[in-house]
Amino acid sequence: MISGHYISVLEALLIFGVQNPHAELTRIKKDGYIIGSQRVSMAKIMARINRYVHVDVPDNLPIREIAMTEYWIQT
Repeated sequence: MISGHYISVLEALLIFGVQNPHAELTRIKKDGYIIGSQRVSMAKIMARINRYVHVDVPDNLPIREIAMTEYWIQT
């Protein structure tokens, strides 16, 4: 995140093994960093995840319609 990369709760869990991503975001904020966020489709996040981990979603899951939040550290 410090390098300007975006991360979602799903990525934090699956790729980095962070058990409570929201608590870590709070800790980062307390350290003085400004956290930005925006809503994006789950399809965008799944594309990023599948670069590192193979994740299959059910065919009937509307991932283009599901909105998730991604976070980054503002510089």
